[in-house]
Amino acid sequence: MPELATLWFVLLGFLLGGYAMLDGFDLGAGIVHLYVARTDEERRHVLNAIGPVWDGNEVWLITAAGATFAAFPTVYGTVLSGLYLVVMLLLGSLIVRAISIEYRDKEASTLWRRGWDAGFFLGSAGAALLFGLALGNLLAGLPLENGVYHGGFLGLLRPFPLVVGLLTLALAAQQGSAWLVMKTQGDLAARARQTQLGAQVAVVVAWLAATVLAAAGSAPAIDNFKSNLGAWIGPVLVANAIFFGFRATLMGQHFRAFVCSSLVIVFLAATAATALYPNLVPATDPAQSLTVAGAHSSDLTMKVMLVVAGLGMPIVIGYSSFIYWKFKGKVRLDGASY
Repeated sequence: MPELATLWFVLLGFLLGGYAMLDGFDLGAGIVHLYVARTDEERRHVLNAIGPVWDGNEVWLITAAGATFAAFPTVYGTVLSGLYLVVMLLLGSLIVRAISIEYRDKEASTLWRRGWDAGFFLGSAGAALLFGLALGNLLAGLPLENGVYHGGFLGLLRPFPLVVGLLTLALAAQQGSAWLVMKTQGDLAARARQTQLGAQVAVVVAWLAATVLAAAGSAPAIDNFKSNLGAWIGPVLVANAIFFGFRATLMGQHFRAFVCSSLVIVFLAATAATALYPNLVPATDPAQSLTVAGAHSSDLTMKVMLVVAGLGMPIVIGYSSFIYWKFKGKVRLDGASY
């Protein structure tokens, strides 16, 4: 049933977009914290700005992986095998970030804490960059033959995917800085605002560079924009969100700036989905591409999983909303803090 497969494509995009928006500020906090937080106390403020929510945000990624396995098993196998080293490096980065957050406060030694601070930065920056590298390769198209990737790791390090990786790195830094401006005070918040402005400029530069490279290389990512005027709704919304995000940052409207930063991520995710559809994994040879209509699981599986998603997602969204409400406001350190 093509309509059911398309619905799962949209749901998968929703899960991945939600993850990028929410875990984006966790990753971004790690990327910028070595600059914005100069003292041990300030770095504890950064950790506690994301502490109550960072692990819950990763539920979105786990759910998206499970949904891909259930709804599009061929895609799951192709991506995990073809991008195996990238996926392993990505998981390693997320693990390093997680243990850096949890282990930092176990010893009072300055050397101990600085080591985990470096791990927090490297894990966060590595994950953000690798997410973009994987996405960029999907958008550019992979050399596939019967669903098997033929290209090697070096074949993934093409200019367009690398620039998309830099774009996701800048997006995470922008999102993390915007979150820290809302959650912290004083010099820490002032420095976070500086990195927010710098990241906003980097996002614009990387986005334009990725667009130029996609157009120049005739990547599959640009094909839908050549034939469908409606596909340009996404980029127009991205441009508006960037503009109003700049304006809100300059005017000191911190919550509005964070909302605009989140919308930039959501609209870019929608633009990427528009670029992919009807493909899930475009191939350099279009006949080898894995499409929404051709790579889905059985109708029964998709129907059962749709019921499961319908029951589970409200619980996840409700729980997440409660946690964000419970820990709203500026960070305050206490005996239970990191």
